[in-house]
Amino acid sequence: MKSVITFLTKINNMFKFNTLLIVLIFVIPTIHYGQYTDVINSNRPGETMSAFSVGKSVIQVETGIYGIKQNHNLLNYDSNGFGADFMLRWGLFKEQLELIADLQYQNEEVTAPFITTKKGALKQTVLGAKYLIYDPFKNYEKKINLYSWKANRAFNWHQLIPAVSVFAGANFISKDNPYLYSSNYPNSFLPESGLSPKVMLITQNHLGDGKWVFVTNIIADYIGTDFPSYGYVLTLTRGFNDKWSGFVENQGYKSDIYSDSILRGGAAYLLNKNMQLDASISTNFKDTPSVLYGGVGVSWRYDGNYKEIRINKVKGASKNQRK
Repeated sequence: MKSVITFLTKINNMFKFNTLLIVLIFVIPTIHYGQYTDVINSNRPGETMSAFSVGKSVIQVETGIYGIKQNHNLLNYDSNGFGADFMLRWGLFKEQLELIADLQYQNEEVTAPFITTKKGALKQTVLGAKYLIYDPFKNYEKKINLYSWKANRAFNWHQLIPAVSVFAGANFISKDNPYLYSSNYPNSFLPESGLSPKVMLITQNHLGDGKWVFVTNIIADYIGTDFPSYGYVLTLTRGFNDKWSGFVENQGYKSDIYSDSILRGGAAYLLNKNMQLDASISTNFKDTPSVLYGGVGVSWRYDGNYKEIRINKVKGASKNQRK
């Protein structure tokens, strides 16, 4: 009987040791590098800005081309064209700070009764800065319950707390821009030439241990002009594996010139740790005008000057997955 008790005691101690070993594997601190991530963290192919920056001294370019088709049943015009997006992101001075240049060029032909108009210009020129004001993963450790498997599998309510950033910048519009609002130019929506402020509130949640990322942008644009614009963008991204991710997105904006709601979807492929390829398609839900456009793009970063900023973090609590 004594030998049986001794045997059972050894089995029990062995079980406790193995359990403790498994727990330690998951809670050993890993080195995390501030805002910087091991692989490129691109805003593309969606339209939201992520809450996190690229990292101090990191330079990132996100660019693409697209084709667009519009038809306005009420004003009876058709528009076909192409364009290019270009965004430069530069981490400067602090890990939380990112300088941004966001440009969009479009060339199109607009056909209306008795008139055909060709135009090409910068539809958007925005310069500004983004700053992370709250990081829910800073100094956070996911607690492991040594005695309850159920407790460790329970929903982590902390993931509902978003990272929060703010963006402030300015629109630059030239006087001869053909996209300035005018009755002489169908499909024109820029409010007026000159400079006008643009501000944005950005939130980002990592759900399901980082497999899902939910980003929101609340935007006030062309502030102080006769036609200010207010909008939102909601993006839900799913990482399928180390290379592929997909997203769905809803974008809405409203002004006295133009209002719309856009549904967008697409995918991204990680070519290497510093380069990402992407493709997307977008459409709206009305015919004044109906809009359909799709494009492809690439994101590339240079991190040769980055210096590691080491923060102890719990493995499995990575704060900056790709959006």
